[in-house]
Amino acid sequence: MLPAIEIAPSILAADFARLGEEIAAVERGGARILHVDVMDGHFVPNISIGVPVVSSLRKATTLVLDVHLMIEDAARYVGAFADAGADMISVHQETTPHLDRVLASIREREIEAGVVLNPATPVATLSEVLPVVDFVLVMSVNPGFGGQKFIPGSLDKLRQLKELRSRYNWTYRIEVDGGMDLQNVSDAVRAGAEIIVAGTSVFRTPDAAEAVRRLRQVASEALAQKV
Repeated sequence: MLPAIEIAPSILAADFARLGEEIAAVERGGARILHVDVMDGHFVPNISIGVPVVSSLRKATTLVLDVHLMIEDAARYVGAFADAGADMISVHQETTPHLDRVLASIREREIEAGVVLNPATPVATLSEVLPVVDFVLVMSVNPGFGGQKFIPGSLDKLRQLKELRSRYNWTYRIEVDGGMDLQNVSDAVRAGAEIIVAGTSVFRTPDAAEAVRRLRQVASEALAQKV
């Protein structure tokens, strides 16, 4: 079982010419999850990586591969990313009219199934699938590019998801992605986040391993202070 608080470095911000070294560094820092953003230039205004890179990552690391599909018709590609070695796959509800079916297809492959909330998407839109998801990813920036500023209103979504989980005894984990750093990680954890995706604040620092350790330390301290 993963610890209560996880830092999931996002390779979107990594130096792809040194990707193996970058991954080794965050492993030394204690990361257990590697966040992989897949973008198609249609659902979001950027193009990143695809199935071959995920397959290569699987061969290069034993870290949990958290594959975030920011693509149109995500259902069509679930199988390919699963076969490539994804351990977690999340999809945006806006990309499919059959969200429950897509989530079921992910779980049938014994992969954790997640759903993603964009900044303008209310938590209430997920009311029918929250009982069956393994995790919910709250976007705290508008998806598509790294290095954006954290949207403070995202904290309300984290609180709502935490309250709903407690009220109905659901089991999903709560993940947050976008603009996460030492200045806001405590607030996110106190609001309910358990998996902190961090890109620029890890890979654009002099020491990625130390950045992961420091983020986890601050996040864990915030968790300990929760009432």
